[in-house]
Amino acid sequence: MTYRYAIERADHSALASGHVLRSAPGFPGFPVRLASELLQRARVHLEGDRARLWDPCCGSGYLVSVLGLLHRDLITHVRATDVDADAVGIAARNLELLTVEGLTERERELRRSARDFGRIAFVERAEAARDLAAGLTVMGGDLPHASAVADVFTLTEPVDADLVVTDVPYGELTHWEGDAPQDPVHGLLAAMGRVLPSRAVVVVTARTRRVRLPEGVRALERVKVGNRAAVLVRARDIAGI
Repeated sequence: MTYRYAIERADHSALASGHVLRSAPGFPGFPVRLASELLQRARVHLEGDRARLWDPCCGSGYLVSVLGLLHRDLITHVRATDVDADAVGIAARNLELLTVEGLTERERELRRSARDFGRIAFVERAEAARDLAAGLTVMGGDLPHASAVADVFTLTEPVDADLVVTDVPYGELTHWEGDAPQDPVHGLLAAMGRVLPSRAVVVVTARTRRVRLPEGVRALERVKVGNRAAVLVRARDIAGI
């Protein structure tokens, strides 16, 4: 794939999982540059409007938190849901880092760790948290957010989101849970079609050669980078599948 938007190989070490953002065993990260590229590609299909972002398989909340910190100026709200209550607990703490107060408290925490353990790495992480807070302020300040425990396959009520970006479980570190059908990706898309506004754009990524769509569903775009594939679809095209 040729990058169209995230064309520079910027240093995103401050956004590495476990650096400032919180991590835990069993909750993988996601390539930052690819995340940025996918969001910007999806935004084109929203005709450049600022978007309400949702990850229905959020895990630790890493993906949407990174996107919020990178693109605060393009996002008006972040929602993170998962069937795993422990995951949502971590995600809620990461979403707090979408506020200046949350990043400032994280900086204090990391400086205390540097003092208590005498490790320079914690000082570097504290300084990264400070820089992220400054960047967030420049791009628009605190980003409204919400997190909740929810089984994506059983959702019926409308969700106020314009853009879904989610990295689905792939069986090595993460697994489908909840009321997952035999074809979980098909079920995920069907659920998105039920609850999203018709103009919304859904981005599904997976560690696979190709994300398979139900018969008759047209992809807006397909992306393949390394061992990850992604597909972009319009919500109205997956309604009723």
